[in-house]
Amino acid sequence: MRKLFKRVRATLFMGVAWALVWAPVGVLSGLIIDPDGSMDEMWILIGAYPGFVGGVLFSLVLLSARGRHRLDKLSIARVGAWGAAAGLAVGILPFMIGTATSTVPLWLLAGGFAGVTTALSATSAAGSVWLAQRAIAKEQLAAPEEPRALR
Repeated sequence: MRKLFKRVRATLFMGVAWALVWAPVGVLSGLIIDPDGSMDEMWILIGAYPGFVGGVLFSLVLLSARGRHRLDKLSIARVGAWGAAAGLAVGILPFMIGTATSTVPLWLLAGGFAGVTTALSATSAAGSVWLAQRAIAKEQLAAPEEPRALR
């Protein structure tokens, strides 16, 4: 039971971390799409919500796909591919759930959103695992050496 709670906590932490990183991207896209600032409040959420869902989805993919491999032994490129798959799913999901009313063609809107979430998710996944690998390496360097057995 303790292991389950630890995994749930780690999954939620990954979602919150990605939401915090993606929120400024939503604000930047709001500056481009809505330069007069008529809808300021929603742009943070436009970045944060997909970031949270992408982080949680990536964490679940990571837990199931890595198997018994240690985190510091995973390939950054492979993890980036897993992140891209999670980002593509997050990017397509809103357009599968409902219809959007926009002057922009739906295929262009869906393609643009899915492309951005795929790129952000692949980058976030690779960055997350890279940071985790650096933390593991630093922890291993800081750990004292075990004394050798006396002969």
